[in-house]
Amino acid sequence: MKRAMAVLAVIVLAAGLVPAFAQPVPAPETEKWLHVRVEQTQPKNELVRVNVPLALAEKVLPAIHNHGLHDGKVTVDRARMEGVDLRAVLDAVKNARDGEFVTIQSTENDVRVAKEAGYLLVHVRENRKATKPQVEVRVPMAVVDALLSSGTNELDLVAAIRALAATGDTELVRVKDERSTVRVWVDSKNVSE
Repeated sequence: MKRAMAVLAVIVLAAGLVPAFAQPVPAPETEKWLHVRVEQTQPKNELVRVNVPLALAEKVLPAIHNHGLHDGKVTVDRARMEGVDLRAVLDAVKNARDGEFVTIQSTENDVRVAKEAGYLLVHVRENRKATKPQVEVRVPMAVVDALLSSGTNELDLVAAIRALAATGDTELVRVKDERSTVRVWVDSKNVSE
């Protein structure tokens, strides 16, 4: 009798589990990470790596209330914008066709602002010499749009983080001079290079 009850219990248990196993289990989403790498060669050799899951950043940012950062948003001081409506400018760029919008070539620096394949690009190279500071910024337009989704004088960092999580692996910023290199990028790896 005990044996028959045990067999019956196993059959009932198995019958209950079969539907659960028969259903496809969704594959886990690939988590995106924000990486910052700062390499300094002068005055001393130093390497700093920061690796943050975007999901963590999305939860932590609203908890920070310091200066212009509150609830995951940054307040933009209109007085410091010197009469430029950043929101209107970026909205115009977002809706424009791909192209090079600003090119400045001088003895002091070269500057290029463009939109290509869904990215806002800003390149600055001082004095056209490799040892002078170089800045390259490459931001998906979806992230720019998310940044502007808040109030008129705010940038929504949490919305931008969510938009970054939906993009592919991408390098966002690279700054290089004779003393240091800074790189910021997003990918699916939980360690930096």
